[in-house]
Amino acid sequence: MKLLMRSDVQGVGKKGDLVEVADGFARNYLVPKGFAVAATPGVEAQASAMRRSRDLKDAAERASAEEIAKTLVPAIITLTERASGEGKLFGSVSVHDLVIAVGEQTAVELERRHILLEEPLKTVGTHAVPVKLHSDVQFQITVEVVAS
Repeated sequence: MKLLMRSDVQGVGKKGDLVEVADGFARNYLVPKGFAVAATPGVEAQASAMRRSRDLKDAAERASAEEIAKTLVPAIITLTERASGEGKLFGSVSVHDLVIAVGEQTAVELERRHILLEEPLKTVGTHAVPVKLHSDVQFQITVEVVAS
């Protein structure tokens, strides 16, 4: 069944895309939930308008993410934590701690989902932390953990 996507559905398509899916998937999930509508000639014309709108929004988000990256890449985020003599922290530096520190030190508000920290930081020193603000904008920020 040919459908026009009304919102993004991972693994199926993005808003404005014309997709071909199984009839049962369309009838039982996509159409009742409002994620898609049946593709008719009139709806297909709407699809191009939706794609243009999506592309403009995506370009604006990418430009905004690049501006934030220009601010954060040269900055060094410093955190002061309690640590042992060997340089191990009593506790750890989590994504939440990084979001707060970035906001205080650079006035850039990040969301937790943007910071791609696999494990909390548990040692004193300089760490490179990956950040992904947009599908095309990924960079690393420098975090320096200092013992108090």
